[in-house]
Amino acid sequence: MDQDQTHIGNTFERLALALDRTSSVSVSVQLRGALEYGIASGDIPPGTRLPSVRRLASHLGLSPVTVSNVYAALQEAGHLHGRVGTGTFVADGGVSHHHAKSLRDIERRIGELVRLGAEVGLSRAELAYRVSTAPERPGHVRLLMLGTFQDATEAYAEVIRPYLRAGDEIIARTTEQLARNRPEGIGLVVAPKTLRVEAQSYFPGLPVVGITLIPKEATRIALAAISPQAQVAIVSYFPEFLPVMRAGILRFAPHVTRVTAAVWEDDTLSEVTSRADVVIHSTGAEDLRRDMRPDQTAIEYRHTPDSHAIETDLLPAIDACRSRSPDHKGQNS
Repeated sequence: MDQDQTHIGNTFERLALALDRTSSVSVSVQLRGALEYGIASGDIPPGTRLPSVRRLASHLGLSPVTVSNVYAALQEAGHLHGRVGTGTFVADGGVSHHHAKSLRDIERRIGELVRLGAEVGLSRAELAYRVSTAPERPGHVRLLMLGTFQDATEAYAEVIRPYLRAGDEIIARTTEQLARNRPEGIGLVVAPKTLRVEAQSYFPGLPVVGITLIPKEATRIALAAISPQAQVAIVSYFPEFLPVMRAGILRFAPHVTRVTAAVWEDDTLSEVTSRADVVIHSTGAEDLRRDMRPDQTAIEYRHTPDSHAIETDLLPAIDACRSRSPDHKGQNS
């Protein structure tokens, strides 16, 4: 427990250091982005009790109103939930709720099976024996991997694919593609935790697993290899992702101190990148590489699904989906 508390404390300490008061991005947007991606990356795990509004506001030097509004927005998006008299906690992503519903359905069907067995003269022991010797008929599952950028989303799907059985299928789609055309026959939706609520709005009748993302090993190694003397520019496609990148640098490259940040649409983007020895950019901002000099280094800050989250969150959800009746074909649109 002490170790967990130390980890959470370190996470919020990095958060405090990552907020940039000089940025064109408002502090409230930075705070929301940092908390949202901290939850999505697993740095702030499900069930974590967040500091009270006044405590976090005092620690970050912000107005309690700002922190309260951010908490409210994250709660509305499904990332947090409040317990009266207890505090604000990170939501579990809805997987436990889905499993609980599946167990209730199983218990209801067992009751029906016992009743039908009694009608034909089968005792509970005979019924249990027949259930234990019944052949398994595992179905195939068609998964949808949802993301923001096509190449990154396909990379997430490639990481998950080896965990699937023969006959299973996983396809990658972006939210933009989904808005135009929804694939048919989907049994389970997988999405970064930041997109879980949006995914549920597209597929309200299907289970949605919010997967934890972590920086790829190549990203972590590249950050650690940056020279302490380097002038670093970080560029994000989305404003709310900037504090996440700052926190990652603080975590994996604490020796780097000369850091300037910019958003993709900032007027100062060219000026910021031209002064840098190393440019760290988010997925989606790759085009800036075309204007970089040969003496500059580019690093893509890229994420990948956490293998632990795949095994503990995704695979049980796939098994639950697989155990549905054979005539269930998923949701068609």
